[in-house]
Amino acid sequence: MMEEQPELSLRKRNYSAESFRLHMVTWNVATADPPDDLTLLLHLNSPKRPDLYVIGLQEVYSGPLRFVSDSVFDDRWSKLLMDTLAPRRYVKVSSIRMQGLLLLFFSKLDHVSFIRDIQAKYTRTGIFGYWGNKGGVSVSLSFYGHMLCFLNCHLAAHMNYASERVDEFEYIMDTQTFDCKKAPRIVDHRLVFWFGDLNFRIQDHGMHFVRSCINNQTYNLLWSKDQLTMMKKKEQVLQEFDEGPLDFPPTYKFDRNSDTYDSSGKKRKPAWTDRILWRLRPRATAPDEEAENRAGQEVREVGCVDEDEDEDEDEEYPLRIRQDVYTSNMEYSISDHKPVISVFTLELRKKYDAPLVRLQPEGDWSADIDAMVLYSPLQPFPSSAWDWIGLYKVGFSSVSDYITYTWVKDDEVALNEEVIQVYVSKEEIPVRGGECVLCYFSNALQCIIGISETFKVQESKVASEEGLIPEKINGPDKTVSRDDLWD
Repeated sequence: MMEEQPELSLRKRNYSAESFRLHMVTWNVATADPPDDLTLLLHLNSPKRPDLYVIGLQEVYSGPLRFVSDSVFDDRWSKLLMDTLAPRRYVKVSSIRMQGLLLLFFSKLDHVSFIRDIQAKYTRTGIFGYWGNKGGVSVSLSFYGHMLCFLNCHLAAHMNYASERVDEFEYIMDTQTFDCKKAPRIVDHRLVFWFGDLNFRIQDHGMHFVRSCINNQTYNLLWSKDQLTMMKKKEQVLQEFDEGPLDFPPTYKFDRNSDTYDSSGKKRKPAWTDRILWRLRPRATAPDEEAENRAGQEVREVGCVDEDEDEDEDEEYPLRIRQDVYTSNMEYSISDHKPVISVFTLELRKKYDAPLVRLQPEGDWSADIDAMVLYSPLQPFPSSAWDWIGLYKVGFSSVSDYITYTWVKDDEVALNEEVIQVYVSKEEIPVRGGECVLCYFSNALQCIIGISETFKVQESKVASEEGLIPEKINGPDKTVSRDDLWD
């Protein structure tokens, strides 16, 4: 269970820290299609809007025909989440899927230019390690310079496999590596979130006692026999992870389309199989103790940050975490699991507060005249012939959801040492116009490193005069698909 959290305020050290709200969801959806409305799941009516959304799903349907179509198009869950969050100006920054395991990371548009070093990995632990029905998928990234890792797992099932679940978790932790000097392994990240259908059960207590505790909401009487809580007492790798109190009903197993625990002949005992934990990287230990701890372990690869640098980083750029919400959501019944939601406050000092590139449209934009983009590198970065600038409709859902793009090196002209001009053909600009932004995508860094202010692309006068634009049905703010933007 969660220990008392350190004071979140950093005023004593005179650090200027900022707070960010993180909304996390884990849900074993048991191959069901998504519900029509995700308002409760994402707390869309909350007055406090999250800065980040992280959604981890297990058992997303992956039958042969569906899986093939999902490999070409976004799966139904991803599409609904993007369609729901994009109009609220959230962008899907990264996602990864391994069979039924799906992990999605969304950010407010304001933060996208400051999310870098994005990598996604997967590890199979299913049948003979080849089948992806069990295992872990992760996203590693730098958020304002702080390395974060999100690990979504689906571990071995059944009551008697608690030790196997720990073994699988350790295997995933040991084998997932990242091409990043600062965080080559999961444990090297400043902050790690471990969540998913971890499948730990409630031991010893009989069915009658468990259900009585649930009915009376005396969940604390069950905690001591929760397998994850029990395993934490003897497994070092688990002891570094914190978890909030389980003050909500066990999330497994329910009859579908109901709030009734398993009434089948098997009558499986309820359990908190679905969990969200976190690990704030421990401070570096004393040299003698560190040497003892490292005995028999592999040395880190050359170039990775050493413990002294980590300690300096912790002092100069502190990061604090507080869990504000940890609960299940009983309103959804499409699965035999209930979703689990956790909301965190991250308070940190940014390592940088300017994007790598500043860009802006030059003059008025419309499909009647060729357009220009001005951009200025604010810091050195590895530019490439494969870098591009995309034009996006306000409310775009992901990096690939551009209206059009132009290769930077093909169409650029240096006005001076600080400002570079990039040409965009009028043929590429939507005739209907609309509220848009420009994004600079770095191929070497594989992320957006600069976003313009919102600007207006004017409706084409030529197209309008020639009758190529149909009358608007719902006024100028009518939402249209990317195809509808074109003549």
